[in-house]
Amino acid sequence: MTPEDVETLHRFVLELAGAESFPGEVEAKPVDLSDALFGPRPIAEAIVATVGGRPAGFAIFYPTYSTILGREGIHLEDLYVESEYRGSGIGQALLGHLARLAADRGCGRLEWWVLRTNTSAIRFYQRLRARGLDEIEVMRLDGAALEGFGRQLGGDQP
Repeated sequence: MTPEDVETLHRFVLELAGAESFPGEVEAKPVDLSDALFGPRPIAEAIVATVGGRPAGFAIFYPTYSTILGREGIHLEDLYVESEYRGSGIGQALLGHLARLAADRGCGRLEWWVLRTNTSAIRFYQRLRARGLDEIEVMRLDGAALEGFGRQLGGDQP
């Protein structure tokens, strides 16, 4: 992945959101992705799969940490393969690359979220022996709730 790939990556993000009928609009701009991947404080990494030199899919991921394992992990934020290439092994190759990367880095896990409505992706992940977690619930503060809660505390230090 190079800075020249950011426009393609952004296009893939838009296509992914559309394919998943993701609620709301994609707010990220190419410059946001560029900053996250190549800025002064990179916070994510990405890989782009190509077929015959043409971009066909991508994965974007970032490090996590487990206090239970005492080790780093990798969180897969997005995995996308263009519709014409689905079923050709690109998704499996992208995930396989991340699994090897996680193992090489000594990570304790590779994890990701999947929309419950994305049954084809869930079946794909299950074929790879990934398992769903019943023991956790994903929680989120965002938008006005995030800003309001942050202001309520007034920036006090714990």
